[in-house]
Order: sequence, then structure tokens, then C-alpha cells
Amino acid sequence: MMKIEAHLSVAKLEERYETAPEPIAKSHFHAIWLLAMGHSAADVARLLSFSTRWVKALVSRYNEGGPERLGDQRATNGAEPSILTPQALEALKARIKTPPDDGGQWSGPKVARFLARFHGLASVRNQRGFEALVAIGYSIQQPRPRHPDAAGEAERAELKKNSSRRSKKSAGRIPAQRSKPGRWTSIASA
Repeated sequence: MMKIEAHLSVAKLEERYETAPEPIAKSHFHAIWLLAMGHSAADVARLLSFSTRWVKALVSRYNEGGPERLGDQRATNGAEPSILTPQALEALKARIKTPPDDGGQWSGPKVARFLARFHGLASVRNQRGFEALVAIGYSIQQPRPRHPDAAGEAERAELKKNSSRRSKKSAGRIPAQRSKPGRWTSIASA
């Protein structure tokens, strides 16, 4: 049995477990609550799909700092962004005003390659490129004109050029297979 500091009573631990707003905090309070009730670290680890080592780390965190040390601590770990820095995002805002080097539209992988060059890295994961596009509020979506009169001549010509015309041969007719008489559909056997 592991020693749990009495920062909170067993009843308060249960209450914090049941009312935790985020899943990570919920599972951490669940583990500490079960341990405070007398369950072994191995049982708690098996029940919550944790490793025994992680259960011991949670107990150490709780004993040292109390309930504030449980839950998702990543947001407060003090690390500064290393890829999506303010300088990189400002440079990206300026860069996406022109087309990418290989043409086409800006995409997550293309932005990731830009960020890798910007930081002098061999590569940056594509997900970081998507996150950078979201961070600067970039979207390739453009609203369509509300009314044909709202479009200019060039836009009308482009729409006419790209619209597909139905062929006269297939207009109004949907091809279907002919049914074949068989044992179940033949009226001759009735």
C-alpha cells in the first residue's frame, strides 16, 4: 500500500474524480482516490490501463504538490513554441501572399517545408503546417457570388468554361440492367 498525503479526504478525492472537467484530471484523481481507499498500485494500474511506474509518479506528484499537480500539466510546462514562433508566423503571413514555389495552393505540407527552411531544419511534420495555417487564419475557401449579376465578365466566362454540359445521348435516361427470368421470377412455373 502506498502512502498518500492527506491533502484531500477520500470523499473529496472521489468528488474531484467525479466532477473533473477534463479526462486526464479525471483519471489522475481516480487513481489517487483508489490508492487512498487502500488499493495497491498494481491493481490501480491494471484497472486504469496505466503502468505501475506512472501510478507511482502520480502519487509522487500528488504528495509533493497536492491536487493542483494532477491533470494535464502540458499547458503550464513553461516551454516556448519552437516551430510556430511569432517570427515564423509573421514570415508565413508575408510569404503566402504569393503562390508556393511549386505552384498550386498553399497546403499544410507546403507550409511545413517553408517552416523547415525558415528554421534551418531538415524537415517539419505536415501537421505543424496545418497548425500554422490555422494560427494565421488562412483559408483557401472563397465565397461564390450571390447573384449572376454580381460576377464580372471574367468570372462569368470562367464559370461557363468550367461548367460541364450534359450530353444529349444520356439526357433523361438512366441505364439499368434488364431483369432476367429465373426460377423466382418466371411466371411459367406458377
